[in-house]
Amino acid sequence: MELLNALKWRYATKKMNGQAVSQDNVNAILEAAHLAPSSSGLQPFEIIVVTSSELKEKIKPIANNQSQITDCSHLLIFAAWDNYTKERINEVFSRTVSERGVPVDSMDDYKNRLTSRYSSFSAEQNYTHAAYQAYISFGIAIAAAAELKVDSTPIGGFDNAALDKLLNLKEKGLRSVVLLPLGYRDAENDWLVNLKKVRTPKARFIKELK
Repeated sequence: MELLNALKWRYATKKMNGQAVSQDNVNAILEAAHLAPSSSGLQPFEIIVVTSSELKEKIKPIANNQSQITDCSHLLIFAAWDNYTKERINEVFSRTVSERGVPVDSMDDYKNRLTSRYSSFSAEQNYTHAAYQAYISFGIAIAAAAELKVDSTPIGGFDNAALDKLLNLKEKGLRSVVLLPLGYRDAENDWLVNLKKVRTPKARFIKELK
């Protein structure tokens, strides 16, 4: 299985060499992320792609001065909805019935149940749920990058509020979740590149119930 070989090859790249990732490869990674499953198909998040060196320099101190932010080719920012709203849910279902060519009211019962369910939760609870959906797409993007031999680094250690302010995400009804720099490893200067990949033993990690 090629995916397994790709996942064995990848690691959280600590030092990137600044080499550009082709737009075709970036598009393929984004398409994989776009096709990721999400709860009820709502896709309650967006992916912001940063290529501007100037903007990456501004983001770097927000992300604890991690060098991958400025040395990467493309920086993907996964940002989740700050809340589930009736308007957002209606928009998703309107698009779904239109693209499927089914009657406009054919999904109303399901849509109304979802709207009622999410309206019973706080905005913070709904953001947390939306962030979980973003992480599913994030994981698939990492796997897609690995298949293309594009390096990436999952980054959760950053000042979310500061990044949200820099990118005006609050005004867009979004909150940042996680970052994914894409690029190529600087093998000569990355201390992690040749270290053995270590995972929890499968006997402890996987439990079968029969």
